[in-house]
Parts: sequence; structure tokens; C-alpha cells
Amino acid sequence: MKLLKKDWLDISVISLLAANVIPLFGVLFLNWDAFFIVLLYWCENLVIGFYTILKMVFSKVSHPAIHLGKLILIPFFIIHYGGFTAGHGLFLLAIFKEDIAKSVLEGFTWPFILIFVELLLNVVKQMYLIIPSQMKIGILSLFISHGISFVYNYLLKGEYAADKPPNLMAAPYSRIIIMQFAILGGAYWAMTIGSPAALLLILVVLKTIFDVILHIRSHKKAQQS
Repeated sequence: MKLLKKDWLDISVISLLAANVIPLFGVLFLNWDAFFIVLLYWCENLVIGFYTILKMVFSKVSHPAIHLGKLILIPFFIIHYGGFTAGHGLFLLAIFKEDIAKSVLEGFTWPFILIFVELLLNVVKQMYLIIPSQMKIGILSLFISHGISFVYNYLLKGEYAADKPPNLMAAPYSRIIIMQFAILGGAYWAMTIGSPAALLLILVVLKTIFDVILHIRSHKKAQQS
């Protein structure tokens, strides 16, 4: 896809690029290894899930009664996406921090399918305990970047009028499958050879490029529909 000059000057693209500077800084100056890079990008999945819920809430419907359907779709998304993201996070811990992964699976108390939400909370808790303080700034920057895109593209540019809750529910999964597992493969390879900074930088740069292309393509499609 050809990117125009105006695409790079878009405020949401600028904020996206700014957020991706954090992992570059972490590799160059804070000695972040492959696990920390993968962990930061996993945290981005939580941010995406949060804003997906907001999009579902604000999405325009043809009749007010259809809003009642959101009362089913949103909790279903929270449980399903929460379980999917928790499983992904547990997989990361099993690869890089096996001892911590075992502790995540202890002491479940929530009933029935709510166990998936409890699993996600357990994974988030363990992740939070092991991340360096500087990475919290990186997570905040991702939250702000996606927030700017939500306000600018979804609310102000009117994407909410075209997006439908069922389509919004499916959108995050393809991104995770394509991007996150590609990143995981590169990071695992980097970890096995000692997490060389050069390889991690290449991984971050490729992820950033892919991020920008996906971002511009998805919003152009949404605004043309």
C-alpha cells in the first residue's frame, strides 16, 4: 500500500510512531531483552481490547432497541477476548518465565466461564510484578496513542456510524494472530542467541512499519464505507 505525505502527518499516525519510540529507547538505553519487548506488545492487546469495548458502546445502530444487543455482545467479548489474551499471555510466560506461568494457574475461584476473566487478571497481575518501571510509561504511551486514534478517527471522523459491533468484535483477533505471533517468533529467536540489540531493533522497526500500514489501511477502509 502506497503511503502519502498526508498519511504521515495524521495525528493518530504521529501518536502511533511516538508510542513505538519507547521500545526503541528501551532496547538502546535500558537493556530491555526479547521478553520485555514481547511483554510490552502483549500489553498493547489489553489496550486494544479496552478501546474495542468503547467502540462497541459508541457504535451507531439503526434503532435504539438494538443497543440491547450490546448488553450481550460486550460481556461475551470481554470473556472471549479476555480468555484469548490470557491464554496468549500464559503462553509467553511458559516460554520465557516458566516458574511464573505455574503460579498463574493456582487458586482459581470464579465460577463457570468467568474463570477466563480471572485467568486474565492473574496473568496481568504477574506481568505487572515483573515489568520494569520504565515499561509502565511505554504502556501508558500505547494507551494514549490508541486513545487519540479512538477520539480522532472513530468519534470525530465518524467511523462509529459505519462500524457494527459484530465486526468490531472480530477485528482484534486477526491483528494478534498476524502480528503478535510473528513478533513472538522473532523474539524467541533473539532470546536463544542472547537478545542482541541489533536484532531487537530490527524487530521493533518492522513491527512499527506493520503497525502504521495496518492503521492507515483499516481507517481508510472504515472512512470510505
